[in-house]
Amino acid sequence: EGIAQIAAAFYPKEVIVRFSDFKTNEYRNLVGGKLFEKEEANPMLGFRGACRYLNKEFQPAFSMECQSIKRVRERFGLKNVSLMIPFCRTLKEGKKVLELMKEFGLERGKDGLKVYVMCEIPSNVILADKFLEIFDGMSVGSNDLTQLLLGLDRDSALVAKVGDERNEAVKEMIKRVISICKKKKKYCGICGQAPSDYPEFAEFLVEQGIESMSLNPDTVIKTTTELAKKEKQLKYQKIKL
Repeated sequence: EGIAQIAAAFYPKEVIVRFSDFKTNEYRNLVGGKLFEKEEANPMLGFRGACRYLNKEFQPAFSMECQSIKRVRERFGLKNVSLMIPFCRTLKEGKKVLELMKEFGLERGKDGLKVYVMCEIPSNVILADKFLEIFDGMSVGSNDLTQLLLGLDRDSALVAKVGDERNEAVKEMIKRVISICKKKKKYCGICGQAPSDYPEFAEFLVEQGIESMSLNPDTVIKTTTELAKKEKQLKYQKIKL
């Protein structure tokens, strides 16, 4: 019902729902979690996202997620709800998740259902054109992409300061993804802290042609106002050319 309320409030505009992406340490911290979850040395790189959905033991839980979305789309008629697959390491994994979703009643393309994939692993960037053959677009997960590209443990305070999305290597990866999505005429957005923390990074995204970005509530008005000015400036420059 929570998803339905949000989808109804924004109808007919698209509302993207990302499937669960809890890590083993987060599940272990839940009541009774230690009975079901094994301890991992680095949960950020472990049993999470797409590979968890494909695990036989977790499939009943993933089935419930799919059924809840199916109910929102079919019972409430909120076909503006689209889906997002997080932490999908390989093309094979992506295809298998789509097959499993179909088995659970959610078929990409049926009744206009769009399925996107998070772009938060270097493999997603390198093979972006191939991922876009099986998904309807990408949303850059700048937090995870930064740590994986720069070889960081985001949970380690010792190296946390190195993890800056404004790093030129990170920006080049994001630039590449946006370019490929535009070329393929597929959706490209970004989820992450950077646009809220760094106004210049948000401007960089607009310059590259990003379609949407996540913002913290306390930065929405200020950032969107500044970005509107930036977009107006870019349009004027194009007309002038």
